[in-house]
Amino acid sequence: MPSLHPDALSPVAQDYLKVIWSQTEWGGSPATTSDLAARFGTSAANVTETVRRLASQGLLDYTPYKPVRLTEAGRSAAVAMVRRHRLIETFLVNMLGYGWDEVHDEAERLEHAVSDTLIERLDAILGHPTTDPHGDPIPDADGHTALPDGAVLLADAELLGSVRVIRVSDADPAVLELARDHGLQPGQACEVSGSTVPERLARAVWVVPHPGD
Repeated sequence: MPSLHPDALSPVAQDYLKVIWSQTEWGGSPATTSDLAARFGTSAANVTETVRRLASQGLLDYTPYKPVRLTEAGRSAAVAMVRRHRLIETFLVNMLGYGWDEVHDEAERLEHAVSDTLIERLDAILGHPTTDPHGDPIPDADGHTALPDGAVLLADAELLGSVRVIRVSDADPAVLELARDHGLQPGQACEVSGSTVPERLARAVWVVPHPGD
């Protein structure tokens, strides 16, 4: 099936595809209808109806009681929406002075209204950034994206010693505030041994080994 441009989809469809793709980006399990119901604050019946509609459009592979998976057409639309979202977040922080814990909801609203032309101009004026303010990779104009090699959760990095923060999940603004209070922002180096980082923060921060100077 040929790819569908994201603008041909409803905002609800755009959100579902983006969330389903993002769920597995950093190694998470594929999304179930229960996951989606919790994420969107709706009923399992509503999720099932939406998922079936997306499957009928050739955007998802769906079997009842099993995780949903994107088709190639669904992945293409999802990655385009992720690119919009992360470039908008980067613009809001870098150019408009938003805090990194303020931009997620703003980007959620704006991403449904922007044109491809605006997104490409944002990309250019920002200098073609490769990551957003939280350290998530920004897919390029062709939809290519890649995670850094050796990335692990801070909670699982006790044997690494010195590490560098590369990503903090933006799923919870309170966790972003906590990360800032602990000096755990992308690009920052820290020592894992003897760390007093709260568990919920340690499971929201990704790091890579940092050999030091």
